[in-house]
Amino acid sequence: MAMVRVEPVRVQVRTSWLDGRPTEIVWGPERFRVTRLVGVRQEAAAYDVTVGPRTIFEVEAAGGATLSLSYRHRSRRWTVDGLEDLAFEGQGRRLAGIGLRAA
Repeated sequence: MAMVRVEPVRVQVRTSWLDGRPTEIVWGPERFRVTRLVGVRQEAAAYDVTVGPRTIFEVEAAGGATLSLSYRHRSRRWTVDGLEDLAFEGQGRRLAGIGLRAA
C-alpha cells in the first residue's frame, strides 16, 4: 500500500461524540463512511508555530479507499492530505469530479 500525497483539500468530517474519531467524510457532493481507523498520530509537541498542533488520522472508508486526514487544532479545520494509490486509480473518475489531483 502506498499513499499518494495530494494538495490538501478542505472537507467536512463528522466525528463520534464519545471519542472524537472520524465517522463520515463529506467531500463536495460525495459522502464516505469511515469503516476503520488504521492509525492516529498527534503532533502536539513538534509543530510549526504559524500552523499550530494537529492530529493525523489514517482511515479506511467504504469502498476500500484509505485516506490520511489531518485536524488542525488552532483553526479547527480538516484536510485530506493523502489517499491510497490503488483507491485513487479505482475511483479516479469519481474523485476527479470533486477536485482531487495527485501532487
